[in-house]
Amino acid sequence: MSHVATLASPSASGPDDPERRVWLLASGAAGAAAVAATAVPLVSSFAPSDRARAAGAAVEVDVSDIPPGGMKTVEWRGKPVWILRRTPEQLAALTGHEADLADPQSVVDQQPEYARNPARAVRPEVFVAIGICTHLGCSPNAVAAASGHPSVPTDWPGGFFCPCHGSTFDLAGRVFKNKPAPTNLEIPPHGWLGAAKLRIGEDQS
Repeated sequence: MSHVATLASPSASGPDDPERRVWLLASGAAGAAAVAATAVPLVSSFAPSDRARAAGAAVEVDVSDIPPGGMKTVEWRGKPVWILRRTPEQLAALTGHEADLADPQSVVDQQPEYARNPARAVRPEVFVAIGICTHLGCSPNAVAAASGHPSVPTDWPGGFFCPCHGSTFDLAGRVFKNKPAPTNLEIPPHGWLGAAKLRIGEDQS
């Protein structure tokens, strides 16, 4: 009986036949090798791509083109980040309504330590915040003071309104009391590289 014939018809021999055992071992080894060959590419596909790694990198932004009172939105880690250049009037509007805020002193850890101040910023005139409501992740809209917006009070100091569930935030991203959002807007790590260049994603130090 040739070896080829045995491989073609392994059932022709008894269970204790030596050639049958050789055939079973060879088949098992071949199967294991095939599984190993397909497993390596599958495992390697779970490794993060260069693009995925870059998504967590810091973002450098030129803010020289933002006029007073203007706001630029950039993306960092898939999130919208607002950069607002506050006017002297807007900075003055950050005071006087502290009693209406849920966390006026930014006690809850929603910002780096260097932004734990009334302006919640490294430089008071430039406000940097993640533009996502802390309630259910909607994106609030900027609403200016004296805009006549029907969803904010007549003495509105200017800030942000979330149209999804009605949460309101002042121009430092501090949430007003009795609103669905539980905390102030999040301030991302950020710092300055020069007079007009901001780096988002790395601390000021």
